[in-house]
Amino acid sequence: MSHAYALPAARRLTPVLPVVAVIVVLALPFAPGVEGGASPADAASGVVVLCCAIRLLRQRRRPLSRTAAVVLGLPVAGFAVAAAGATTSGAGLTGFARWLQIFVLVPAAVLLLVRDRRDVRLLAWSVVALAVWQGAVGVHQYATGTGASYMGQEIRAVGTFGPGDIMGMATVVAFGLVCAVGLALAPGSVRQRVWAVVCALLLVVPLAVSFSRGAWIATAVACGAQLLLAGRRRAVAAGAVVAALAVLLVGGFGVGSTLLQERVSSIGQVGDAPDQSVTDRYTMWAAAADMWREQPLTGVGLKGFPEHRDGHASLALSSGSDIEGAGTEYRKQPLLSPHNLYLLVLSEQGLTGLLTLAGSWLALLVLGLRRLVRARRARDAGDVPAAESSLDCGLIACGLLIWQLINFAYSDIGGPVAVITGVCLGLTAWWALGDSGRISEEAAPR
Repeated sequence: MSHAYALPAARRLTPVLPVVAVIVVLALPFAPGVEGGASPADAASGVVVLCCAIRLLRQRRRPLSRTAAVVLGLPVAGFAVAAAGATTSGAGLTGFARWLQIFVLVPAAVLLLVRDRRDVRLLAWSVVALAVWQGAVGVHQYATGTGASYMGQEIRAVGTFGPGDIMGMATVVAFGLVCAVGLALAPGSVRQRVWAVVCALLLVVPLAVSFSRGAWIATAVACGAQLLLAGRRRAVAAGAVVAALAVLLVGGFGVGSTLLQERVSSIGQVGDAPDQSVTDRYTMWAAAADMWREQPLTGVGLKGFPEHRDGHASLALSSGSDIEGAGTEYRKQPLLSPHNLYLLVLSEQGLTGLLTLAGSWLALLVLGLRRLVRARRARDAGDVPAAESSLDCGLIACGLLIWQLINFAYSDIGGPVAVITGVCLGLTAWWALGDSGRISEEAAPR
């Protein structure tokens, strides 16, 4: 009898386990070299795509609906045009594979492997667990002075990603916080809501000591949007509780240090007295815009920004970022991107790439929000019992997409955490493009 019960459970979890494995791999320490290169998470994402392809061949069914194929496949046109215009065929092929991996193949694989709300919640809790682990490492780095160098002190929380991927931990923690907020706001078991609130509050601390202004802004906007989308009454109550407990937690742990206060206040002062990091960013933004003006339709080609940077950047650009701390010796890390995904796409892929990629994301956002509004109305009208509501899945999916759309204005797709970007886009695609029957009801094992 035990085998009879174990088999259905294994069949239910098997399809999404490779995606969970990608998240688990990101918990392992990995320090990429100066030149970057593939990471274990990239290899795990390849396994996800392979498992999805094998599953489709075994089931012999159409992979994607027509709408899903168009929305997810639209960016491929821009990638192909930019790859053809690359300086070398090797750079074009490598860049094409990277963009295809993150924004097409991994999201499509996640969309096809995730079957129902239980799989979404499993992935969401996996992201939360990863965020708590990376956040715990980051807080320890801050408390013991073993983090990355910041303002002459080795206190910046970077988790296991190291100072070479300064945004890695902040990205993972922010994703976990957004998932936790989505799980906490939706109707469901009291245990789920309580644990989700606890995790969300705990993750505020490592996000704060990451000193990442872009991640702060994106998280505030995404979580605020989730509160509003969950309903006005729920938003007011949850917002008041979270604000009060966050103030108590941050103040109690002494996270509100002078350096943190200065970092927060610098968000509104970057235009008046910017530090060197902000000056470098503005300079690279201007260089990216200048590249686009030279090649407005197709850009300078994939992986072309580093090669054309010096010909378009002003003398205000420094020689690179200072990398030190968290077990890494001092070195200069070259500035190889504008740290703005939209400008990176515009400079390397031109209007063709930006319109196709942004068009795909806009379609996901519109379709996802529309389905979320319908799910909330069904819950409010009593058409769907709280236990069967898919509202938490919608809040998670839309929150993750909103976070990325905001954060892309301050970062791009470098480092191992780029893979989790594809996973989160896949969750959004499942909610926005998936079969409504599979979303509204728990799917039977197949």
